[in-house]
Amino acid sequence: MDFVAILRDKLSELGQLITPGVDLAAPVPSCGDWTFYDLVDHVGQGNLWVVTGIREGRGDYQGAPAPKDPVELRAWYDETVQALLEAVAVAPETPAWTFTKLLSRTVGFWQRRRAQETLMHVWDGKNALGIAEEFDPAQAADGIAEVFELFAPRMIQRGLASEPEVAIRVRATDTGASWTYGPGTPVAEISGTASDLLLALWQRKPAEDAALTWQGNRSAGERVLAGPLVP
Repeated sequence: MDFVAILRDKLSELGQLITPGVDLAAPVPSCGDWTFYDLVDHVGQGNLWVVTGIREGRGDYQGAPAPKDPVELRAWYDETVQALLEAVAVAPETPAWTFTKLLSRTVGFWQRRRAQETLMHVWDGKNALGIAEEFDPAQAADGIAEVFELFAPRMIQRGLASEPEVAIRVRATDTGASWTYGPGTPVAEISGTASDLLLALWQRKPAEDAALTWQGNRSAGERVLAGPLVP
């Protein structure tokens, strides 16, 4: 999967939402009490944080708040995009600072992580504006894999979640891929499109959403998904 191409496309999509007439105070329901401005500031600051991690080998970047005028905000955001795309335009195996040892400490980690981060936040922004779209199935499936490879174990490692007592199977009906999380034989299965499953894992869609189908011990499965699996 060409994560740099995905990242470039998704960063561009988010930028296109920052128009002169956009309501920066518009709420982003999928991100707590964030406004659209907060969302753009978060992505832009994250871009610069990663640039610092790659180029300077440190994770303590602290930037000034983004401009609050829509035109200036778009210009600032575009500068962060350019800086990030330049930083990740190297071989994936190039060493880099990352926030975890669970996966490789390379630029390839950031190519994937920022692609997935931006993918989700483009959805957040479009959802706030009433124009949300489903994810590409392959990109969503990779996002699901990342949750179980990185975030779920990291939440346990950080003491923010407990080890699951039972296992659940997560099955994507459109890609045929499935994932098992937890010990032993799965006691429950949740299925749906990769897009709907990724949204559920990232708490953008409730586990009881009609787009998702349950089999087996649903209450036990819901407790596993409640984790929390992600930050």
